[in-house]
Amino acid sequence: MTTIEVYADVVCPFAYVGLTRLIERRHELGRDDVRFRVRSWPLELVNGTPVDAHFIDEEIDEIKPQVAPDLFAGFDPERFPTSTIPALALSAAAYDVDDATGETVAMELRRLLFEHGRDVADPVVLAEVARHHGVPTLGETSAVLDEWKLGRSLGVIGSPHFFVGGESRFCPVLDIRRVDGALVVQVDEHAVDDFMRLCFG
Repeated sequence: MTTIEVYADVVCPFAYVGLTRLIERRHELGRDDVRFRVRSWPLELVNGTPVDAHFIDEEIDEIKPQVAPDLFAGFDPERFPTSTIPALALSAAAYDVDDATGETVAMELRRLLFEHGRDVADPVVLAEVARHHGVPTLGETSAVLDEWKLGRSLGVIGSPHFFVGGESRFCPVLDIRRVDGALVVQVDEHAVDDFMRLCFG
């Protein structure tokens, strides 16, 4: 089994696109031997301020038509989590069950937020996810802080940041730039092909 480590926040739309595309490619290739270990990179702690729902909404407005028309169908900024630490704690606890459960929960939390407009800081929502996937606890904040600390020691610069095959790549699936103040998001096909080869050989 090959494990690819990813540092990301639950509310990061770029991480959601990248992880979704990688998992789709894994399925196409039949590479069930590759797993993604999604670790905590809490942007509210990185930036020292809560993530702004309307800023994420604006990013999605740019991302969706440019590279992800099939994603973000149900995002609702009015039901945005006040903190992602509870969701990240549950995600870490799910990986304590096993890698498959951890990855499944990490992605379900993102789908609930971006496709169904659910508040993934709501204990009721988190308890539903935990119960459905056999995770015996909602996790601990200390686990999130430990992963954040580890990420900093490894030189993580943002969400998503991947570690695979001895290499470190920040947001390798998307080319993100600002042009005259506007956010431009494109798929860098050459970079994507290179990264896919790195992940799946």
